Amino acid sequence: MRYPAWKYVVILLVLVISTLYALPNLYPDEPAIQITGAKAGSQIDQSVLTQAESALKAANITSHGDSFDGKTALLRVRTSDEQLRAQDVVRRALGDNFVVALNLAQTTPNWLRSIGAAPMKLGLDLRGGVHFLLEVDMSKAIEQRLDTAATDIRRELRSENLIFRTVQQSANGINVVFDQSADRDAATNVLRRKFPDFSIQQLAVGDGFVDALTYTPAKIQEINQYAVGQNLTTLRNRINELGVAEALVQTQGSNRIVVDLPGVQDTAEAKRVLGRTANLEFRMVADEAAGYNGGPVPAGTESFPFKTLDGPPTLLKRQRILTGERVQNAQAGFDNNGSPSVNITLDNAGGKLMNDATRSSVGKLMAVLFIENKQRISYATDPATGKSVETRTPYTEKVVINQATVNSVLGSNFQITGIGSPQESAELALLLRSGALAAPMYFVEERTVGPSLGQANIDKGILSTQVGFAAVALFMLVFYRLFGLIANFALFVNLAMILAIMSAIGAALSLPGIAGIVLTIGIAVDANVLICERIREELRHGAKPITAIVLGYDRAFSTIIDAHVTTLIVAIILFAVGSGPIKGFAVTLSIGIICSLFTAITVTRGAVQLIYGNRRHVTKLSI
Repeated sequence: MRYPAWKYVVILLVLVISTLYALPNLYPDEPAIQITGAKAGSQIDQSVLTQAESALKAANITSHGDSFDGKTALLRVRTSDEQLRAQDVVRRALGDNFVVALNLAQTTPNWLRSIGAAPMKLGLDLRGGVHFLLEVDMSKAIEQRLDTAATDIRRELRSENLIFRTVQQSANGINVVFDQSADRDAATNVLRRKFPDFSIQQLAVGDGFVDALTYTPAKIQEINQYAVGQNLTTLRNRINELGVAEALVQTQGSNRIVVDLPGVQDTAEAKRVLGRTANLEFRMVADEAAGYNGGPVPAGTESFPFKTLDGPPTLLKRQRILTGERVQNAQAGFDNNGSPSVNITLDNAGGKLMNDATRSSVGKLMAVLFIENKQRISYATDPATGKSVETRTPYTEKVVINQATVNSVLGSNFQITGIGSPQESAELALLLRSGALAAPMYFVEERTVGPSLGQANIDKGILSTQVGFAAVALFMLVFYRLFGLIANFALFVNLAMILAIMSAIGAALSLPGIAGIVLTIGIAVDANVLICERIREELRHGAKPITAIVLGYDRAFSTIIDAHVTTLIVAIILFAVGSGPIKGFAVTLSIGIICSLFTAITVTRGAVQLIYGNRRHVTKLSI
């Protein structure tokens, strides 16, 4: 009875690697709060951590193992309740310039983390995760559409050679003002034909004649539905970019979106990326910009700060060339001077707009306007109840991040430069690549999600698994003695391999996943029972012990292969047609079957060889 040496090497490698990568699961994560700057690439210093620790101490919240790496501060607390209180306290103490997010801090030893070993993520039904409730600003969605429509109305009236005084945008609609009634009547016919989404009412106001345009109720409903749907799609894209597995993104009511992220490690980044409504506008720099130093702006222009909110004013034309909605792809990179940049690819319509705009503007300056919708959180004491009430006030920041001379006619591909840091360029590229939000969104609620099954049920589920595993091990030990002990060793190796593989690929374990593991244990035991019974059968037919082992493994081999392959096919079908928990079950089952095949055929065979293979005379097997 011989067994190749290379198979022992393979078994040894698998054992060592599986043990190392399964070990982090013995170290559960701790609740913590994470502090980062409000923008990517923002640096925070030790004073921020000290300020946060002082605030927690004043609130009688004890933190431990606080860490600081220059960009992120992490403060660990004892319980989830303290975690929520600590977030509120620190957010009040630090203000709006920092993101204070809920997180789970790893307790895995550094030597394991240095080789890339990490604990397996648990699904929302087992461990919970981070829950965000975001509200879509519908009024802003209408305002953005009106802004675009106002530009189109001006262009259409000019193309029809109709005389008008001005086009004014209000919160609910657009007013087109005329000096003459006849001009208004002529324009009304054009507007009704070209802009059927508006209801038009003719008014006489002061010294002029007005066409008041408001969206029809059907159009408003369509805009609202589009805004929520587009934001839902964009959020899913952003979550995919973040690499979060089994995230839940769905609507709640008419204007809210729920996001559940199981097992997220960097919740500050998730919150910053999900909540940011970053958009770009490409505009030409106004001809009057050279001598402009602030104050009233000339007609048809707008003033924005350059680089930072307190930067020098830059005068841009009011009319946009295009917005970030036309961006088809965006990649962070570096320009010829080694500075961070974003390489942008536009869609066909965007490329044509850029081409038309720059054809007559060679030699002039074009600017990139970065627009970000934010939310300012303030606290006030309710005079009636005496309780502190949180107030969220939305606001918009617009900054010119770049202005450059148009040296040639631009097309669908070009580069944005003037970005502060590689982190900012990477985040801007991610936001543009995952799509623009149709309307700003604001965080309404943030909390950790408790296990949906309840901790008591989870404990019972784990206990039943442990009892089942022990019962199976005892059965194998009693009925197959030494061979049963070898089979039990193979089961432990099988379990370690499953945990190691799931930890390595970042799969989240849910309750269906546990069911897949339990089923896998059953299949693995079945394979070992089959081998043991084959060996017993050979012994009953008079075969010598060594011969019985060889024949037992050889004759059980094809049956084990057939059983595992057919189960694997079923798991693949489940993964292909299933979704959510079904896929989780299929993934765990597939991994378990492959591991079971390896342990049943290779590991147990190698162990038997070590025990009986070197003996000269084997008269009896412990089976």
